[in-house]
Amino acid sequence: MILVTGGTGLVGSHLLVELSKEVESIRAIYRSKNKIEFTKQIFQYYLGKDCEKNWNKIEWFEADLLDAERLKIAFTGITNVYHTAGYVSFHSGDFKQCIIHNRYGTANIVNLCLANPIEKLAYVSSTAAVGGEENSPITEADKWKKTPQTSGYSISKYLAEKEVWRGIEEGLNAVIINPCVILGPGNWNDSSLTIFKTTTKGLRYYPTGSNATVDVRDVAICLKKLMQSTLINERFLCIGSNQSIQQLLNTISDHSNVNRPIKSISKKLVRLLSLVSSPIFKVFGIKPLLSKDAINSAYKNLSYTIEKLNGAINHSFYSLEETIENSIRGRIQ
Repeated sequence: MILVTGGTGLVGSHLLVELSKEVESIRAIYRSKNKIEFTKQIFQYYLGKDCEKNWNKIEWFEADLLDAERLKIAFTGITNVYHTAGYVSFHSGDFKQCIIHNRYGTANIVNLCLANPIEKLAYVSSTAAVGGEENSPITEADKWKKTPQTSGYSISKYLAEKEVWRGIEEGLNAVIINPCVILGPGNWNDSSLTIFKTTTKGLRYYPTGSNATVDVRDVAICLKKLMQSTLINERFLCIGSNQSIQQLLNTISDHSNVNRPIKSISKKLVRLLSLVSSPIFKVFGIKPLLSKDAINSAYKNLSYTIEKLNGAINHSFYSLEETIENSIRGRIQ
């Protein structure tokens, strides 16, 4: 039996769709029962009449990744583990939660993999755990370095990945995938998908940074192929396309039939607006719309290569246009 953590998340739900096409027995971990319905909507969107048949292959298991005793039960009869669960936030106030869930939750998964006859672990990390410089193609060999600009989320994913490398040193067979900004059908209030919610309301301005995106379908398929391969103890960047944030916003706007943002906005002005609005949000107990880390990210110029992944598995990535179209068409509400 295969175990999938984060079964109700963006990557986890799409991975379950892919696995259900081939595997007869899957155990999926969840924390919030009402989010299971979101995952079923993903199944209905992709599988249509085959939805129920594939959906019934999943055994849902309620557990918190920080509850090691409960997780022990989840590992009963498991041979392979996909660890997709994670806590994503670029707000400084969530730093502790990022560390707790990403690092220590991953440590629990690694420890249980070592304590059980697990053949292989496939872990979903992030480009946030990879180093590299701006304006130069980033590869898996680039070393992560902490700087004053490093986000709390980046620190937590780096430490989580170190837990997997620790497991490898102790004899665990594992493979790590490092996707960039993941886009696909899902709830537009969650993580990276909030960009659709914001853009479809209409934007006048755009930040001047650049970054990479990847279709969640590509992440799920590549993760499955890496697990099924003989590759172990390696990590792979998973990148669909590199583009400016302006190009990304323009593509979303075009597919949403709203006006494109027409003018760039300086980082200095965005910071000022964030500082002015922050006290207002605090009065109402609401997180600021733009955190310091999110602003820094929007003005970096980052690009990545996938030569290593291309040399490891045979896969053709979706284009940015295809990704945006699918993300909008399959929105979960």
